[in-house]
Amino acid sequence: MAGVTSSRVVIALGGNAMTGPDGSATPGAQRDAIAVASGHIADVVASGVDVVLTHGNGPQVGNLLVKNEMAAHVVPPVPLDWNVAQTQATIAFTLADELDAALELRGLPQRTAGLVTRTLVDADDPGFREPSKPVGRFVPEQEAERFIAHGQIWEDRGEKGWRRAVASPEPLSVVDSPAIHALVDAGFVVVCAGGGGIPVVDDGQDGHALRGVEAVIDKDLTAAILAREVNADTLVIATDVPNVMIDFGTPAARPLGRVTVAELREHAAAGQFARGSMGPKVDAALRFVEGGGSRAVITSLEHIADAVAGDDAGTVLTV
Repeated sequence: MAGVTSSRVVIALGGNAMTGPDGSATPGAQRDAIAVASGHIADVVASGVDVVLTHGNGPQVGNLLVKNEMAAHVVPPVPLDWNVAQTQATIAFTLADELDAALELRGLPQRTAGLVTRTLVDADDPGFREPSKPVGRFVPEQEAERFIAHGQIWEDRGEKGWRRAVASPEPLSVVDSPAIHALVDAGFVVVCAGGGGIPVVDDGQDGHALRGVEAVIDKDLTAAILAREVNADTLVIATDVPNVMIDFGTPAARPLGRVTVAELREHAAAGQFARGSMGPKVDAALRFVEGGGSRAVITSLEHIADAVAGDDAGTVLTV
């Protein structure tokens, strides 16, 4: 690989890093997938950079929501912010176990710490009025209609089926950034801000009283903020494809390699990137670089070590 160009990197893991090849979210499938991801992450740590990890949690939150519905007559359902907290903790400890093993296998001294993390949002964010964030499993139309009858919002996602949409306010800041800083400076690989962070608002009462709210936050948008707040020079968004594609699904489809902010903005304005998939990843990359970050890369999990090392892996956005 080329010489390392990063000193601190934030890696945002996509949902494919947490589930089986068929999308299975059983505990065994999740652990197996996380073990594979941990090998690639350990290779990044071995290159000598500080690593901060964040991750998605859509399937896991979706499973908890189903449990909420099925067990509501036995135990009280819990709100979305509680669901995010629970999945953060579960994924973080699993990542810590698997990544510690991968680091030890490579003879590396670093170890992993997981941090349950809050993200500040605005109580008046329009995202609360227009639910748009997909969570959970895909279901047939007939099953979605049953949930819609109970007041939920579901969207037709094409061949895969229907998926629930929930409120997704814009992240403003990662509340626990100082703790993340301290852990990274102490030599830990930090797993934090899972699922975009637990959404909290500032009530402005009793000093700075924070409270959780019924929403989820896009993890890639939070990753862009997190990367700036922990002084990372590189943001890597790991997904299930090696490059961002334009004209996807057509004979003219082609991958993007190195690209400027202006070029990527132009493609986005032309509607090249789907709102529920590549759109937030492109938006996060743009926000990070436009906000002062040196470099953002969108690529597959298998190429993240090359991306961090400065090789032309994936779609690379620089100043």
